[in-house]
Amino acid sequence: MPSTTWSPSSAEAGGPDPLAALGERLGHSFGDPGLLRRALTHRSWCAEHPGELSNERLEFLGDAVLGMVVAEHLYERFPERSEGELSKARASVVNADALAEAARAVGLGTGLRLGRGEDAVGGRAKTSILADAMEAVIGAVYLDGGLEPARRLVLERLASAIEVAAEGAGVTDYKTQLQELAARRFDQLPVYEVADEGPDHEKRFFASVRLGGVERGRGEGRSKKQAEQAAARAAWRALTGGVDDGDRTAQAGAPGGGDDA
Repeated sequence: MPSTTWSPSSAEAGGPDPLAALGERLGHSFGDPGLLRRALTHRSWCAEHPGELSNERLEFLGDAVLGMVVAEHLYERFPERSEGELSKARASVVNADALAEAARAVGLGTGLRLGRGEDAVGGRAKTSILADAMEAVIGAVYLDGGLEPARRLVLERLASAIEVAAEGAGVTDYKTQLQELAARRFDQLPVYEVADEGPDHEKRFFASVRLGGVERGRGEGRSKKQAEQAAARAAWRALTGGVDDGDRTAQAGAPGGGDDA
């Protein structure tokens, strides 16, 4: 019995086409829906369905497209940065956590084709599987529509991580900066408190950071680490005079986040 939450034949039975719906969330209408289906096919599915192709080759291609798009974007956006700084910024964008977060944001997990065993142990929520599938989807969009749709997908779906790089994360880590400042000024480490709300695929995280028993900053984001980075950024700026004390909330879902939890 199929272990996915949707069937390729569901549209033929008169129901909504899940591949088309996912394509809409991705912002791309596939001329060849088979490419998207393959991008969602994990090797555990193939082990139970001989003759099916996994998403591993598309993942390989998508990884290359992703790296090129992000590198080009950072190169053009930060003309004053050195090669080492650009490499660090790219690493803050091109990683499993950021990719898995992007996959969760479009509900990619519900469309994965997983073997029964992998599905039973929570494979749809695994960071590694989601990140690999997201890279495969980027590869599928590239093959289906060319570089421009793939670039648009990357820059839109990884906007939060890219904005982190724009703020200096990967070059400047606000949590590290705040920790160093706290050690010098307060002789103690920052204490973070994080809460979340919303469904898994649209969850928002809210963080506050305290030093010396006083709340110093707040932040929010689409992951725990984004929210903490945003709170650290707000606290660091407040303590160093970067912003007024009353302006202590940074929006990590736009500029100033971090990697996924």
